[in-house]
Amino acid sequence: MLAKPIKIRDLTLINRLELVPMATRSGENGFVTQKTLDYYKDKTQTKKIGLVITEHHYVSPEGMADPNQLSAASDDTIPSLKALADVIHESGAAAIVQISHAGSASSSTFCGLQPISCSPVLKPKKQGAELPKEMTKEDMARVKEAFVAAALRVEKAGFDGVEIHAAHGYLLNQFLSPVTNKRTDEYGGSLENRCRYLCEVIQAVRKAVGEHFILAVRLGGCDYYEGGNGVEEAARAAAILAPLGVDLLDVSGGVGGYVNPDDSTEGYMRLQTRAIKQATDVPVVLAGGFVTAEAAEAHLQQGDADLIGVGRAILKDSLWPAAIR
Repeated sequence: MLAKPIKIRDLTLINRLELVPMATRSGENGFVTQKTLDYYKDKTQTKKIGLVITEHHYVSPEGMADPNQLSAASDDTIPSLKALADVIHESGAAAIVQISHAGSASSSTFCGLQPISCSPVLKPKKQGAELPKEMTKEDMARVKEAFVAAALRVEKAGFDGVEIHAAHGYLLNQFLSPVTNKRTDEYGGSLENRCRYLCEVIQAVRKAVGEHFILAVRLGGCDYYEGGNGVEEAARAAAILAPLGVDLLDVSGGVGGYVNPDDSTEGYMRLQTRAIKQATDVPVVLAGGFVTAEAAEAHLQQGDADLIGVGRAILKDSLWPAAIR
């Protein structure tokens, strides 16, 4: 099944292998550099990757996660984004840009502003972090529009779609998790309320982009952190988000990070993806620790996911995708 094409919205992928987002930290003032282009050219050289989802690009300077992170926050990034789209498309892969706002995972040391979040709560495991300012409704409206503007730039640059980053303890995941969301208004409390802001961002982006443009969500379903979301909440959240025009659910960890502390076997996010597949009709990506094409194939055959995401194995060996038959 790994070698079998799959259709997402109006686009047919050559196979079911996704190169997952991995930060190269190769940007200069947010712009794609030759180092960035060389990385993606190298990782797609086998021409056997169906979908490339790029590392996250910040939607506004206050949401920067790293001083060398790439940007989709201004129109002058569009030409360099187009160069990146062209490199990926040359390999035959579909190309999607992940866009994000770091929330409390940002820092005034490189963005010049106090971090903001849903609540004045530190992101777990963030060493030396600054206490964020609680977002007002005006802040939320401004950031939502930043996501929309970034998505439109990505579309203008020639990409096939955009992925909204709501995992790994970044802003939209901070709203989703009870660990970081302590609000008492309509954006806090129940899971439905904690999903509300992410829903609004998804709906705004879906409305703004063209009908043929793919909209993916990197969903941090399980927090793998005491008091956080678990598999049941992951499936319920996916069921809330999927009907809003989402074309792909790219499943990962929540505020506890992108690893599963209880499982290091290949496909360690499978409990989440199984539950999400049962709760939605949207194609689901399973990632986490894959080192062999055989294991990827087995998880597809078992119905754990529709696509397989591979990161570190391809980072280590750019020829890894050649194993797909």
